[in-house]
Amino acid sequence: QVQLVESGGGLVQAGGSLRLSCAVSGGGSGINVMGWYRQAPGKQRDLVATITRGGSTNYADSVKGRFTISRDNAKNMVYLQMNSLKPEDTAVYVCNAVKFGVPYWGQGTQVTVSS
Repeated sequence: QVQLVESGGGLVQAGGSLRLSCAVSGGGSGINVMGWYRQAPGKQRDLVATITRGGSTNYADSVKGRFTISRDNAKNMVYLQMNSLKPEDTAVYVCNAVKFGVPYWGQGTQVTVSS
């Protein structure tokens, strides 16, 4: 059973930075793609960034140049460094891992950016 636990969310002023972390257990080498998604109130869950086991990354256009996703395969961790935060980045950020084609989700961590 794959379990994901996020941490690092909080309240920050516009222009500030936060670093989200996601600890993965039960995954092993079967996990290829990991990523972060976000869901604002009343909106659908959207992709923020993904990273493969080999380090290839993909970003939503809205966060390119501001957010950086990274992972530590040895520690089973994935991170999201968020810089130059904007009020529109406010959302619950959810960690995702795909193991043998099956997606797993964390509970999410709230990020609130004040103007």
